[in-house]
Amino acid sequence: MAQLTRQTPNRTLRNLQREVDSLFDQFFGRSDGGDQSPSAVWSPSTDLVETDDAFRLHLDVPGMSAEDISINLQNRTLTVNGERSSERTDESEDFVRVERAVGTFHRTFTLPDAVDADHIEATYDDGVLTITVPKTEESTRRQIEIQ
Repeated sequence: MAQLTRQTPNRTLRNLQREVDSLFDQFFGRSDGGDQSPSAVWSPSTDLVETDDAFRLHLDVPGMSAEDISINLQNRTLTVNGERSSERTDESEDFVRVERAVGTFHRTFTLPDAVDADHIEATYDDGVLTITVPKTEESTRRQIEIQ
């Protein structure tokens, strides 16, 4: 007989998020004490793109303004945090289902040595925060001509 086990979807999603975060940590190097603050309520989905001259991080933070988000760099650790507030205005409403996360988030990424920390840029458009981390000229790929 097949054994039925109860699985909590949130637990499964948290495990998947930890695995993705671990991949980011492996790529960028291990961060101090992990990338998730114990007080963080949610974590934005993040894509990492590498080009020949830069790394780009795309964080999904819909429903937030640029003023709700802060980005800091200390040593080689890039920290992105913010807070998304609840849109519930009428306490008399009985919500049948609530799936949108609210509260604080905190993500940290340890950057490789070969980045130009002085020229990191961030833009926010349509709920997506894009952080561009340029590589140093010495670390960019170049074609070597065979003599």
